[in-house]
Amino acid sequence: MEDIINLCKRRGFVWQGSDIYGGVAGLYDFGPYGTLLLNNIKAEWRRSNVQLKENYVEIDSAMFKEPKVWVASGHVGGFSDPLSECRVCHARVRVDKELGKIGVEADEKMSDTELNTLWEVNNKSIKCPVCGKIDWTRARMFNLLVKSNLGDFTDKGESPVYLPGEACQGIYLNYKNIIDTCRIKVPFGVAQIGKAFRNEISPRNFLFRCREFEQADTQYFVKPHENEKPYQKIKQERFDWYLGLGIRKENLRLKQHTHLVFYANDAWDIEYNFPSYGFDEVEGIHDRTDYDLTQHMKYSGVDLNYVDPVTKEKYIPWILETSAGVGRMFLAFLADAYTLEELADGATRTVLKLDERLAPIKFAVFPLLKNKPELVKKAREVYAKLSEKFVCEFDDNGNIGKRYRRQDEIGTPKCVVVDFQTLEDGTLAVRDRDTMAQVRVQLEELG
Repeated sequence: MEDIINLCKRRGFVWQGSDIYGGVAGLYDFGPYGTLLLNNIKAEWRRSNVQLKENYVEIDSAMFKEPKVWVASGHVGGFSDPLSECRVCHARVRVDKELGKIGVEADEKMSDTELNTLWEVNNKSIKCPVCGKIDWTRARMFNLLVKSNLGDFTDKGESPVYLPGEACQGIYLNYKNIIDTCRIKVPFGVAQIGKAFRNEISPRNFLFRCREFEQADTQYFVKPHENEKPYQKIKQERFDWYLGLGIRKENLRLKQHTHLVFYANDAWDIEYNFPSYGFDEVEGIHDRTDYDLTQHMKYSGVDLNYVDPVTKEKYIPWILETSAGVGRMFLAFLADAYTLEELADGATRTVLKLDERLAPIKFAVFPLLKNKPELVKKAREVYAKLSEKFVCEFDDNGNIGKRYRRQDEIGTPKCVVVDFQTLEDGTLAVRDRDTMAQVRVQLEELG
């Protein structure tokens, strides 16, 4: 993973947030290539979850919400991680994750009593990651919501609002608006990609656990007790989506939750085998029953019952959720594509074997020699033409071998070389990223 992180920084995929000030833990900026890759992942997610599905729509809700939303959703009272503090240096750790490192199964959904029992029994073998001592406080729950003071001009924090702890609440809040305006009937789905913020105790593992990130969510509204068949279908579709974009099957698995929140009917995670980190969650798939709409109906006073237009039956729909961390998807695709290859001459090349749909740059266009004006002019013409349809890059810096290596490291599928034969017959030398084989084609054949 350190090699991948170094590549991200060196090639402009991901940088530490506020880097020139020393950086801020858990915050990251996506560079030019990272932004292109991120946007391509989101585009493929939208294509799969909205464009190709007749009964799905997409929204984009405001980040700030009426504070009662987070009371109704349970975030103010129960959106917490178990924390313990080193009595020597006051470093804080997340209890369930520290227990997991020594093979003790624990998660944040356990009760305080259950977690503290496990912690008291097992923490004598856990050293503080900062000072190395073993002297821990009892576990306590630490709320992850990030407070703000939007519209509070007293500056006393008397009317706190919250940055979204999860992106999906905007879907529940607009459920009635969607029904009233979109001629859509149950069962139907709503998709959204939105920002979320969490006051993480110990952000770690690069993009895996951040304080600011994006979530790609779908909420599928179904008739009560008609959940099982669509739930299994959604679960398989989401698993297959990763495979279809190049993730190797041996690096992906489905894992059922052993501890469920009180309102959940079932919950599974799609986990990826991250280098250095091991298997961990990329996306959650949850059968949430009618909890969310029932809570918002209770706290808002607005009737959120659905009335079947044919039978006139009235009910609160159940919700089947998929929720993926976009940064985690980004890291999984990047890690799975990261390849070191030994060449025939003994050299090693680094190549990102990304699916072509995800690759930041589709074509890199080179003049064979940059000191030949006729080659440069023709290469510029080719670049301009290809750029009308594809994200391309023009590169005439260094010898052709170095240019190939740069494009390999950012995952460019095809390098297009304008050489002297191009001037004679119009054909272009096209070099494939994965095989390094070259063919000659006409410009019109590309793409």
